[in-house]
Parts: sequence; structure tokens; C-alpha cells
Amino acid sequence: MWDRIRKAGGKVADTLRTEPKAEGGARPHNLFEAAAVYVTASAQDDQERADEAAGWVSPEALSFGVNELACRAVVALARERGQSPGTVARELLGLPAA
Repeated sequence: MWDRIRKAGGKVADTLRTEPKAEGGARPHNLFEAAAVYVTASAQDDQERADEAAGWVSPEALSFGVNELACRAVVALARERGQSPGTVARELLGLPAA
């Protein structure tokens, strides 16, 4: 089942890509790569790098990628901490326990 989801996600990524497909050895950036670089640059207060990553894909694709990264990060932290994703998300945002 996950293979089908990954393949479908790859097809979505290809349609959301703003760069033309690379000729030869260079490959274009995908939305998940753009999201990872964008979030990392934002966390390190590197606006120039964040702007560069934001230009790799459409704003909609970047938003989707950042959302997917956030979901995966919360799930990974929840597993690591033995807590629910909701608890971890609220802690990360500084919200009171529900």
C-alpha cells in the first residue's frame, strides 16, 4: 500500500515541479528536497537559502512539502518520546496540554 502512495506522491511531485526536467546528469529539485532545505534554512535564520529553496518549486508544492515534513517530524518525535502526536505537537508549539 505504501508503495502505491509513494508512487502517487512522486507523480504529484512531477506535476507540481516548476523546473523543466534536467538534461543529462543534473536533476531538478523535488518538492520534498525544497521543503527540507526551506525549513532548515528558516530554522537557521538563513533567509537567502530559504528564498532559493522556495524558488525550486511552486508555492503550493512547497506548502505541501513543508506540511508533509511537519507531519513526519511530529510522528517521529512522538514515537521517540512514547507520546501521542497531539501531545508532541502541542509541546512543540508551546500550547497547554489538552
